[in-house]
Formats: sequence, structure tokens, C-alpha cells
Amino acid sequence: MLLFTPGPTPVPERIRQVMAAPTIHHRTPEFTKIFKETRKLLIEFLKMDEAVVFASTGTGAMEASVVNFCKKKALIVNSGKFGERFVEIAKSYSKEYVELKYDWDEAVKLDDIKKAMRENPDIDSFFIQICESSGGLRQPFEEASQLVKALNDEVVVVADGITAIGVEPIDTTHLDVLIGGSQKALMLPPGLSFLGLSPYAQRVLGEGAGYYFNVAKELKSQKEGTTAFTAATTLIIGLREMLNILIKEVGLDELYDRTDRIASATRLAVEAIGLTLFPQKPANAMTAIYDEDAEAIRKILKSKFGVNVAGGQEHLKGKLIRINHMGLIEPYEASFVVDSIEMALDELGRRSYEGLANRIFNETYFRILEE
Repeated sequence: MLLFTPGPTPVPERIRQVMAAPTIHHRTPEFTKIFKETRKLLIEFLKMDEAVVFASTGTGAMEASVVNFCKKKALIVNSGKFGERFVEIAKSYSKEYVELKYDWDEAVKLDDIKKAMRENPDIDSFFIQICESSGGLRQPFEEASQLVKALNDEVVVVADGITAIGVEPIDTTHLDVLIGGSQKALMLPPGLSFLGLSPYAQRVLGEGAGYYFNVAKELKSQKEGTTAFTAATTLIIGLREMLNILIKEVGLDELYDRTDRIASATRLAVEAIGLTLFPQKPANAMTAIYDEDAEAIRKILKSKFGVNVAGGQEHLKGKLIRINHMGLIEPYEASFVVDSIEMALDELGRRSYEGLANRIFNETYFRILEE
């Protein structure tokens, strides 16, 4: 079965082998050495000043960012399920917030940010997704974060990069907190999340807030090569190996270029066979297709061609096909996915199969490569 869901992504055999080694205790010099090496690589990978790792899924890091950096009032962009999650976390902690809500295919409007901050001078934190994975939308976070800092440089800017880290180069110039998770472009099992921190985020952090997700407490411990609570030892060992592969063997420029080529080729291929992209501005993390036959297509892909892609959520359930581009994907596998979609359309009687999607994918991918 080809796993092409936008998380979890396939775990490479080399990573599985490394994580299959006997478990070691987390309060030992051996693990301290591993953890220090992993943190150094992670900070380099994130292009941030510091980083904190949590034994949790990405939602845990989202919660940590709200609990620790929203002290008065949050400004939250909601263009989908995960923007909505920031709102739900704020509500659960009785945090005051202003919500900028949009359709799931619609990016934030800068004028709305200006208006909200003008009307709410007590806003001290701003939360936005880089890629809103519920609909495959790429938010203009660079412009949004720059605007927020220009209006009030004391606002902590938090970007959810869970489905963007390892997909594209992220401009961290105006970011204070960058959220990531293990099961996306890092191709690890779920269960590890992290925050990249700017110098300003560390200054305003103070003693932190919360108990398990207290960023200040974790940062203090992790700077010493340990964790405040039990470390996810196996996942951290896997993370060190994966970061070494991406940074030292593949190279980040090559990783981002390869992902961009696969995303571009996939989008052109599915449009060539008459399918409609969902978001107004697609992210490179995935291709999201809007189609009334989405569920039928997904079932054919899985049962007949051994391809597992994701569907839609909530009001888009049964209407979306989401194809992953995160991680080290082979072009021949990606071309097989679009070819299978064209064959599924033939099976549904919507168009005769002619191999067009596969041809467009390969022509695009390898032409971009040559250029």
C-alpha cells in the first residue's frame, strides 16, 4: 500500500531500523549526548535561535504556544480545522481572543489584521498556520507576520508549521514561535512535537505557564541535555537520524526543490484530466482536489491500486482528495498516484484513460529538473 496521506507519512526503513535498537534510559550520559546532537540539528533545521521538544503530537505544541505566549489576548486566523483548533485551545483556557474566520480555501486578508489590531490594542499574540492542511491552503504568513510586527513589535508571532517544515524554506525573520511535528515531512511516527523559539520569545516567556507544557521549564532542562519529564527516546533517536539525512545527505535546498517539483507536477497533472484544485493558493505540502466523487475515487485508489490518500473533514467530508507531497517521495510513486486517479475516473465513466496525467507529471517534473 502506498501511503500518500498528509500525515502520517511513510517511515523509511533506515529510520525504522535505527528506532528498533534496544531502548536506553533517558537519564543517562548516553542519551544526553544523543539529545544534545538532536537539538543542535533541530535548531539548524528550523532556522530559529532555540528549540524545545515535547513528547506529544503537534496539538500539544499548539497548546504549549497558546498557554505560554498568550497572556492577555490572542489574534487567531481560522481558515480551517487547525486554525479552529487554536480557537478551541484558547477557549479551553479561558483566554481572550479575536478570531479572523474564513472559508477553508481562503487566505487571511491583511486589512482584517490591521482592523483587529487597531480595535484591540491589548492583543499580545498572533496565531496563524503556514499551511492549513484541512484544505491544503498556503497562508501568506510572511506578509502577515511582518505586518503584525510593524503594527506592534511586542506581539508574539506564532506560526503553525506542522505541514510546512521540511516542505519549503520558511522565512523566520518575523516569527517568534514555530510549531512542528514528527509525522509529516520528517517521516517519523506520530508522538513528537517541537517549538522553535526566537530570542524575543525567550525573553517574554518568563517562568512559563502550565505544567507539562511549560516551555520555560522544558527549555531550562533541554539546554542541559535532558528533559523535564520522560523523553520520547526512540523518536528522538529517529529524529536525529532523519535530520542528519535531510541536512547532511540530501541537503535542504534539494529537499525543498524536489518537493516543489512533485507538487507542481501533481497539480498540473490532475488539472489536465479535468479535476479542480480546492484552495485559492495551494501549499506544496499536498494537493487538495475538490470533487463530488471524491469518496468513490479514494475507494478505487485504495482497493484497486493500493494507494491511500486522505479525504476531507467536516463540511468537506466526501468532497476532497488530499495527496501528500511531504517527505522524501520518489517521483515514480507520485506519478503512479496521478495515473491511478485517471484510471479511477475511467472506471467511474467520467473520461477515457489515455495516460495523460502520468505524461504531464513526468514532463513537468523532469523538465523543471533540467531547468
